[in-house]
Amino acid sequence: MTPRDLALWQAAKPWLDVRSNDVHTLIAWRLAGTLLTLRPGANEGVVLPAILLHDTGWKKMPREKLARAVGPKPEFPELQRDHEVAGVEIGRDILGRLALGLKDDAILAIIDGHDTTKEARSPEDAIVKDADKLWRFTPHGVATIGGWFQTPAPETLAMLEDFVLPSFLTPEARIMAQGFLAEGWASAEREERMRG
Repeated sequence: MTPRDLALWQAAKPWLDVRSNDVHTLIAWRLAGTLLTLRPGANEGVVLPAILLHDTGWKKMPREKLARAVGPKPEFPELQRDHEVAGVEIGRDILGRLALGLKDDAILAIIDGHDTTKEARSPEDAIVKDADKLWRFTPHGVATIGGWFQTPAPETLAMLEDFVLPSFLTPEARIMAQGFLAEGWASAEREERMRG
């Protein structure tokens, strides 16, 4: 990490100890970096800070409702918006304290809507939204989501394929997700053979 991103990560980390958001954020940060190389022209000084701060607001949500706030049929969908609003407050505080000379308004605008607005409002917004979703397809994402919903890997992968894959905003992220799905399905089939 650059000194800028390391400072942001250290400031965000206390807010990321719920829902496995610490590991999620680090993986999403790497995925966003990859998407930046594939989508020239997007401002990495907006994308990478936004991805480091985007899920800080979940810490302020009721812990017992977190797993039921997401997915195809969430019981508490309002928490998706509430965590964005809380994340903007936390992000504003962190960016203000660190005074890194970033485009704070652009970063906060991405945090404010990263889950609840489906269309990209900028190239940077598209990358953050897609990096956030891409994490779900990684082995860590599949295991974490499976734990939230008590679903085995094949069921989790099928849900991702049906529910999340069509929502990608960039063709590069969709291709990356398909690659993760191929690995996930192969691993699930191998596990099934080993059990049988």
